Amino acid sequence: MASPYADTRYEVAVGSHMLVDFGLAIGVRASLGHVSVRVPGEPDKFVVKGRGYRLDTLARMRAEDTVVCNLEGEVVDSPPNIVPCFEVKIHSCIFKARPDVMAVVHVHPKFATVMSVIGKPIRSMVNEGNRLVMDPIPVYPKQKIITTDEEGTEVARLLGQGKVELLRGHGAVTAGKNMEEAVTDMIHLEHHAEMNYYACVMAGMDHDYVSREQVLEFSNSSGSQYDLPHFKQAIAKAGMPQYGGVWQAWFEDAAAKV
Repeated sequence: MASPYADTRYEVAVGSHMLVDFGLAIGVRASLGHVSVRVPGEPDKFVVKGRGYRLDTLARMRAEDTVVCNLEGEVVDSPPNIVPCFEVKIHSCIFKARPDVMAVVHVHPKFATVMSVIGKPIRSMVNEGNRLVMDPIPVYPKQKIITTDEEGTEVARLLGQGKVELLRGHGAVTAGKNMEEAVTDMIHLEHHAEMNYYACVMAGMDHDYVSREQVLEFSNSSGSQYDLPHFKQAIAKAGMPQYGGVWQAWFEDAAAKV
């Protein structure tokens, strides 16, 4: 009989490899970071990377290596000699506080971590993912790892109803309605942080950025091209484009390594 957690375990393993693919968990950070996904139909359980592997890197993650936990961070199902990731309370406390969240990512992105320490807000610099950074991002003020219920609860409280939080000198957390959203937001966060870093180097700490009004203007215009005469003509001739999005390509590339 197939495990009721098999599909979620596979998804978490693929998400772990995505963090490697985008350079968020490589080199000295090869074992640092974790993706969690709530088990469909069992909202009191989630799957996450564990600790204790003989070769402990996200690039080696397999579906069968993941751990199933409850909302207290306690093990429901685990491989032999494997415990939950040390910061399982990040995941359990966010899931407990936010029934709408189905996936959580914590990792140590290079540029986002630098920005969390120097106290410079990550501002919108490019179109992709710009809504994620158009408002101030909360920062957990301690660098220590999040191991207690009190610490996890405080991380969840600071996140509030938002999607992203920085941990000072320690990385970032994203929370989404599915793994696609949580992982993509982490990728976009680091992309914006890198653009902010370059802007600081080139133009100083008070560099210009894309305003909130401009971000909303861009967002509101997205998709409106189909109302234009030349696009109406193209659709009438060829049919509506069948967008699958870049996510599926990312997923397939990562899945090939699981």
